[in-house]
Amino acid sequence: MSRARLSSWSLRRRVAVLFTVAGILLSGIGVLAVVTAVDSNENLDVILEKTGPMRLAGQDLYAAYLDQETGIRGYALSRKAENLQPYRAGEQTEQELLTQIETLNDSNGNAEIRADLRLVRERAADWRRTVAEPVIESVQAGRPASVSVGTTQFDALRTAVNELQSDILALRNAAVVTARQTSTLLVALQVSAAVVVVLAGALLMLLLDRLVNRPVTDLAVQVRKVARGDYERVITSSGSPELRELAADVDGMRRQIAAELAVVRQARAEVESVNQELQAKAEELTRSNRDLEQFAYVASHDLQEPLRKVASFCQLLQRRYAGQMDERADQYIGFAVDGAQRMQRLINDLLAFSRIGRITTGFKSVDLAKVMPEARSQLEARAGADAEINWADMPVVEGEEPLLTTLFVNLIGNSLKFRRPDVPPVVRVSADRVGGEWRVNVRDNGIGIEREFADKVFVIFQRLHPRDAYEGTGIGLAIVKKIVEYHGGRIWLDLDVEEGTSIWFTLPAQPEPEPEAQPVAAATGPDSDVASKG
Repeated sequence: MSRARLSSWSLRRRVAVLFTVAGILLSGIGVLAVVTAVDSNENLDVILEKTGPMRLAGQDLYAAYLDQETGIRGYALSRKAENLQPYRAGEQTEQELLTQIETLNDSNGNAEIRADLRLVRERAADWRRTVAEPVIESVQAGRPASVSVGTTQFDALRTAVNELQSDILALRNAAVVTARQTSTLLVALQVSAAVVVVLAGALLMLLLDRLVNRPVTDLAVQVRKVARGDYERVITSSGSPELRELAADVDGMRRQIAAELAVVRQARAEVESVNQELQAKAEELTRSNRDLEQFAYVASHDLQEPLRKVASFCQLLQRRYAGQMDERADQYIGFAVDGAQRMQRLINDLLAFSRIGRITTGFKSVDLAKVMPEARSQLEARAGADAEINWADMPVVEGEEPLLTTLFVNLIGNSLKFRRPDVPPVVRVSADRVGGEWRVNVRDNGIGIEREFADKVFVIFQRLHPRDAYEGTGIGLAIVKKIVEYHGGRIWLDLDVEEGTSIWFTLPAQPEPEPEAQPVAAATGPDSDVASKG
C-alpha cells in the first residue's frame, strides 16, 4: 500500500484497523488459551481424579492379595474356619478394587492399564485355581495341605500387580509433564496477550501523538498567532484528514475574518473621519452658539440704555407736544413709542432666553404643587374673573424652581391669551408617571393650533397671528422648550385633541424610595384637588 494512500486514511479508520488487528490476535490467543486450558484441566483430572485413586487402589489390591495368601496359609496350618476369613475378605476387596480401577480407567482410558488389569485377573484366578482352592478342599476333606506350593503363581500375581502400578505411575507422570507444558503454554499465551495489548497501546499512543497531539498543538500555536493579530498567516495542519479539514475550515474563517476586518477597518477609518468632522463641526457649533448667546446677551444688555433713552424721549414728545402738531405727527410719534416699547420687550425676552442654562442656581427638589400657585398669582391680572385654572397631584422633581415657574407661566399664559371669544378660559394641568419620567399635560379650551403649524410653535420669534391680533413677541414657547430640554425632558404638541390646545412635556422622575423593612400603616384619605377660580 502506498504511503500517499495510507496518509489519506482518517484517524477513525486507522484506529479501527489497529483495534481490528489487535482483536484478531487477541482472539486467536484466546482460542488457543481455551484449548490449552481444557487440555490442562484434562491432565489435572487425570492426575487428581484418576491416577491418584488408581495408585491407592493398586496398593490396596496388593494388600488384598497378601491377605488372601495369609488367610490360605493360616487355614492350612490351623485347619480352623475362622482363619479362612482374611481370604474371603481379601477376595471381596479384590473385586471391588479391580472394579474401581476399571471404572477410573474407562473405555477411553489407558490401554496398557486395561491389559494389566486383565493380566492381574488371569494370574489371580490361576493362583486361586492352582493353590487356594486345592488347599481349601484338602483341609475340608481332612487331607494334609502343603502351603509351600503356589509360590511361583503368587509371585507371578505380585509381578502383574507391580506392572499395573508401574503403568498407573507412568500415566500419572505423563499427565504431569503434559500439565506442566500446558501451564507453560498458558503463561506464554498470557505474555503474548500482554505484549499485544502493550504494542496496541503504544501504537495507539504513537498514532494519537503523530496525528492528533502534535498537529493540534501546532494548530493551536498558529491560531494564537492569528488571534494576536497576524491575520495574514495561512493555517495548515499535517495531522489526520479530520485535522487537515479542521485547519482548512479555521483558515477559511481566518480569511473571512480578515476580509471583514479590512471592511471594518475601512469603515472605522471612515467613521473616525466623519467623527472628526462632526466633532469639529460640533465644536464650531458650540463656539458659534456660545458666541451667539454672548452676542445676544451683550447686544440686548448694551441696547437697554440707548433704547430706554429713545423710549423716554419719545414718550416725552408724545406727552408734551401731543395735539400741538398735526395729526400725522402725532401718529408718527405714536409709532415711535410703540416700536421702542416692542423693541424693549423683545430685548428683555431675548435676554431671558439667553440666560436659560447659562446662569444657574443648581438643581434641587422642587414641588410642582407649590410652583402652580406662584404661576397662577403671576397671571392674576391676565386671567380675569372668569378664568379657571385646575391642577392635581403634581409631582416633586429635580430642577430650578424659577425656571419651572417661568415654564408654567408661559404655558398657562398662552392658554389665557389665545382664548375663544365669549368663552371663559379653562386650563387643566395633570401629571402621570411613565417609567422613569413624569409626563405633564397642559390643556385648554382655547382656539387651538392648526396641525400644519405644529413644528413652528416652538421656534423662537415665530408668530402664527398678526402682531396687532395678540400681544407678545413670539418667544414664549421657545423659552418653554429650552427650559424643558435644559431639565432633560422633551416637549410636543398633542394633535389628537378635538378642542383647544394640549401640550405635553416630560421631566425626569426622582428614584422611588426603597420599601421599609417593617411597613407602618398610614392613614389614607380622599385624593386632594387644588383648583382656583381667577
